[in-house]
Amino acid sequence: MTYVLGLTGGIASGKSTVSRLFLKHDVPVVDADVGARIIIEPGTEALKKVQNLFGEEILLENGELNRKKLGELIFSDPLKRKQLNDCLSYYIREWILSEKDRLITSGHDLIVLDIPLLFESGYKKDVDEIMVVAVDKETQLARLMKRNELSQAEAIQRMESQMDLLEKVAQADYVIYNNGTLENTVNQVEEWLISKGYYST
Repeated sequence: MTYVLGLTGGIASGKSTVSRLFLKHDVPVVDADVGARIIIEPGTEALKKVQNLFGEEILLENGELNRKKLGELIFSDPLKRKQLNDCLSYYIREWILSEKDRLITSGHDLIVLDIPLLFESGYKKDVDEIMVVAVDKETQLARLMKRNELSQAEAIQRMESQMDLLEKVAQADYVIYNNGTLENTVNQVEEWLISKGYYST
């Protein structure tokens, strides 16, 4: 029977780093961010709906989504952010669950669903356990400003657009604390794998 781990965290908390560590151990990962890009490729039904919501200006000349423009719209307006999430949640869920079923059918013992909005979008029932990647707010802010080249105000705005990380930690079955070194994060992931019988030193 396949064990399904839900992986989540806050923006710039290091969730992608942990996701890559699972891949290094040959654990397949269903990445919601990848799915979110696939479902809004040019010509898709989902992209047409986004275009109808926000207008032609959210498209580039080649017909692709202008992610920078869309990000500016939704992170400054909670209503627009909700409209976008409501518009795309069905398509993303369909993609995630189809990938999950494909991997289960392939006979994998363990799979990871990497979903930034796992709690907010109601995926708790679709996983056996939830792992949250956490950092303190100061580290999160600094990493986000550097990674996305944002001002402090812009970074705070994006952090506040998500569920508070402490709320996610409170609902987690297992927490990876990612304030320290990469080696420390690697050790925590491997400890979890060992505890579940999926890895031995």
